[in-house]
Amino acid sequence: MLTDFLKYQAQTTGHPLGLEVARASGSYIFDTAGKAYLDFVAGVSACTLGHCHPGVVGAAQQQLAQYMHVMVYGEFVQQPAVDLCRLLASQLPHPLERTYLVNSGTEAMEGALKLARRVTGRFELIAAHTAYHGNTMGSLSLMDYENRKAPFRPLLPGVRHIAFNALEDLDKITSKTAAVILETIQGGAGFIEPEPGYLSAVKKRCQDTGSLLILDEIQPGFGRTGKLFAFEHYNCIPDILVIGKGMASGLPIGAFTASADHMALLERDPALGHITTFGGNPVIAAAAHKTLQVLLEGDLIPATTEKELLFRELLKHPLIREIRGKGLMLALILKEAAIAQFLVLEAMREGLLLFWLLFETRAVRISPPLTISNEEIQKGCQQILEVLNRYPKAGVN
Repeated sequence: MLTDFLKYQAQTTGHPLGLEVARASGSYIFDTAGKAYLDFVAGVSACTLGHCHPGVVGAAQQQLAQYMHVMVYGEFVQQPAVDLCRLLASQLPHPLERTYLVNSGTEAMEGALKLARRVTGRFELIAAHTAYHGNTMGSLSLMDYENRKAPFRPLLPGVRHIAFNALEDLDKITSKTAAVILETIQGGAGFIEPEPGYLSAVKKRCQDTGSLLILDEIQPGFGRTGKLFAFEHYNCIPDILVIGKGMASGLPIGAFTASADHMALLERDPALGHITTFGGNPVIAAAAHKTLQVLLEGDLIPATTEKELLFRELLKHPLIREIRGKGLMLALILKEAAIAQFLVLEAMREGLLLFWLLFETRAVRISPPLTISNEEIQKGCQQILEVLNRYPKAGVN
């Protein structure tokens, strides 16, 4: 299978991890030889309820037996999508009341950018240094990592950058700015949280200049930080909320949410201001609705904070400089990039799945399913410490 994978399927790098997957269940992935891997990555924060959660599988199977794709987004009334959007609206503060369902986080960001320009009549966009919002052309334009952008230029014009957490940069937001786009917690940069008061100061500056604030919750959303959405920690309500990844516990989905008045602008001048064939797919919407129900009806979200504390208590080692992030969106910051590389590769050999972050080369991601048990956390942390103890320079200060 690996040979055909490399021969026929387009790759993202020249050195994929190459794990040959046979099945997955709960917190574990099993390869074709039957080896079990404890999953501390959860599909890069996507498998909120673990692998093949019975409730999610059941909801998808039930919908599969009724109907799958029937019409492009927004034309036919399909109960799973309606149920999902209504439940989301019940959990979000005013004015976040109407949701547009799409297929991925980066597509949701594209829709949000279009909506911001439509609402304001402006074209300037402001994003943060070391931000990551996806890899389609609009999302890529927001990135300031030039060696990733240069091969694909020309990109969207009118994009400027500010430093995350730098209040002195907020005067760059002006009456020319359509939107400020921020990750509520910066992901690829190393799971960097906003400092107290920062996001509310950004929102105030946006209000003063007539700009919109777009918060990217593609990764921290859906309970991962101990609240349903991370912005709830920081006293800041965005004008447009962008979500994805963990919405359907492993199935492909994204969405952007705004006020009814703002969303209505996509209906006219021109009509079909945003359109997608498979957005709101009923099977995926049913899985997302069940995922949200499980999160809201149980104790998984508050337990996330307790599990974070357990990780922080257990993961103490001379090679770990710090642990960044919140809830089950954590990053080990090692002393140097070589240690991070060693840890991910050696841990996989030991049956533990970890992964890297995009920009911070010293970081190792820990973003397990929210359903992970304390015993599984203890097991995985012990494996991490054992691997670090074997690092060639483990005894060097």
